[in-house]
Amino acid sequence: MRKLLNVLFVTSEDAYLSLDGENIVVNREKQEIGRFPLHNLSGIYSFSYAGASPALMGACGRKGIDLTFCSPTGRFLARAVGEENGNVLLRREQYRIADDQHRSCQIARNMILGKLYNARWSVERTRRDHPDRIDGDRFAATSDTILGLLPQVMEETSLDSLRGLEGTGASAYFGVFDDMILREKKVFFFHGRNRRPPLDPVNAMLSFAYSLLASECSGALASVGLDPYVGFLHRDRPGRTSLAADLMEELRPCYADRFVLTLINNRVIQGDDFDIGESGAVSLKDDARKRFLKAWQERKREEIKHPYLEEKLAWGLVPYVQALLLARYIREDLDAYPPFLWK
Repeated sequence: MRKLLNVLFVTSEDAYLSLDGENIVVNREKQEIGRFPLHNLSGIYSFSYAGASPALMGACGRKGIDLTFCSPTGRFLARAVGEENGNVLLRREQYRIADDQHRSCQIARNMILGKLYNARWSVERTRRDHPDRIDGDRFAATSDTILGLLPQVMEETSLDSLRGLEGTGASAYFGVFDDMILREKKVFFFHGRNRRPPLDPVNAMLSFAYSLLASECSGALASVGLDPYVGFLHRDRPGRTSLAADLMEELRPCYADRFVLTLINNRVIQGDDFDIGESGAVSLKDDARKRFLKAWQERKREEIKHPYLEEKLAWGLVPYVQALLLARYIREDLDAYPPFLWK
C-alpha cells in the first residue's frame, strides 16, 4: 500500500477493501493490514481481484472519491464514482486542448523533454557502467547532442517542429543503442527500428515491451477519467490509443528499453529463444515469452524515487502517477505537466 497525491494505491493481489465508520480498511486473509481516513483521500486504486464492499463503494460515491479497480498486472477494469464526480468536464477540456495545436504543444513538449532527457541518461548510464566496453567519445558526443536539444524542445510552439526535434534525438540515441548490447552480438544486434513485423530479436523484444507499456498507459489514463484515444502529440487515428502513445514516450528509454537491455545483457533471454516465421517475422518462443513477462512483473515491483513527488514508489505505478499528474494539469490544479525525469 502506498499513498501518493492523496491517492491510496493498494497493490496486494488478494487485498479486500471495506468500510469501518469513516475509514477504509484493507484486509488480507481476513486480517486488517491497513486503515486510512476517507476524508484524507481523493482517490483509491485497487490492483486486486478481491474487490471492495458495497458499503465502501457507496461511501466513496457520496464523498466524491474515485474508486478504481485494475487487475494485478495493471489492466484497467472499472471505476466507481458518485453522481457529482463524473469526468465529462475533464474530457471536454482534454478534447478542447487536442483541437488547439498550441495548447497541445505545451503538453507534448514536456513529454518529449522527458523522452530525450531519459534517453540521454540511458546513454550516460552505459557510459558510466561499461567504460571499457564502449567507445566513450562516441557516447559522449551522443549525450551532448541530446542535451543540446532540450532547450530547443522547451521553446518549441509547433507540433511539426517538435516532432522533428524528437526525431533528431531518437536518431542520435538509437545510433548507439547497438553498442549498449554487450553480449551475443551475432544474435542481438540493432541496426535500426523495424516493426510490423519485427525482423530481428532486439526489435521483437522492443515491440513486445512497447505493447505492454502502451497497454499500461492506456489503463492508467482510463483510470483517471481521460480518453486514451485522444492525444496531443499523436493525432487521432482509428483504433490507436493516441494519448497512451503520448504518455509512454517519456517512459520508453527508462522503462522499456533499459528492461530489454537488461534481459539481454544478464542472459535472461538467449539467442535460441526466438522463432522466425516464413515472412521473416521474429517472435519470442512461448517459454521465453513467459520469462519475459515474469521479469516485467518483477521489474514493476522494484522501487524508485519519483523525481517530482520525491517519494518512493514501485515502477509499475509510474504510469498511473503520470496519468494523475496529467489530469491535474488539465483541471488546472498544476501550472504545467511534470514529465518523469529518470536518473
